[in-house]
Amino acid sequence: MPELVYPPVVAAAKAMFRVLDLKITVEGAHHVPRTGGAVMASNHVSYLDFIFCGLGAQESKRLVRFMAKQSVFTHKVSGPLMRGMRHIPVDRRAGAGSFASAVSALRSGEVVGVFPEATISRSFQVKELKSGATRMASQAGVPVLPVALWGGQRLWTKGRPRTLTRRHVPITIIIGEPMDPTAYEDPNVMTADLKTRLTALVDRAQREYPDSPAGPDDAWWQPRHLGGTAPTLEEAAELEVRRRAAAKDPWA
Repeated sequence: MPELVYPPVVAAAKAMFRVLDLKITVEGAHHVPRTGGAVMASNHVSYLDFIFCGLGAQESKRLVRFMAKQSVFTHKVSGPLMRGMRHIPVDRRAGAGSFASAVSALRSGEVVGVFPEATISRSFQVKELKSGATRMASQAGVPVLPVALWGGQRLWTKGRPRTLTRRHVPITIIIGEPMDPTAYEDPNVMTADLKTRLTALVDRAQREYPDSPAGPDDAWWQPRHLGGTAPTLEEAAELEVRRRAAAKDPWA
């Protein structure tokens, strides 16, 4: 099936990044296989993470099919684009069908992008991971690639106004070594190792990031343990509980 939507979207994103002069650094792109299935499992700090994670696969000339919540596919603007790029809708109330679709895509040789934290981390630290990424990799017999993203939260993240016209922001993308599911006794053990690896990559991305907050009012995008004012993991979890309670929707 010809790719009529995805390549123009990628070209438009790259053009926007050039206009904004984003300083994008990609490390470990050679880990993305040029053929065959793979799961790219990324941390989640920004609404733009799917774009930056996808950029990590460009050197290998792969188009990543991301798993995203169903509401994105039913939106009048994003829906046609998501369907045209053949991303995978996730109905959190009936996840078996979405899981099966992802495994089928992996077995057919696709690269599937997953955010195993499920939602954006307000603390900008790696939260507990869902096991779906490792379970689908195990069933399909494909590797899992840990992906660390950093910097995108400065453009658009949960609880902050969008600043999509901000220029010269550094963006770090680090793709770790592939994890072979056959090396693990069960997916839960693999998930624990994925969290360890992802946490180490994110921590390195944060510590090696070339920018620092411009002052106290700009420290919100830095995690607390590095001197920023982002909420701690515990505080962020409480904020999510309150938000969902206010929305009266446990899946929001």
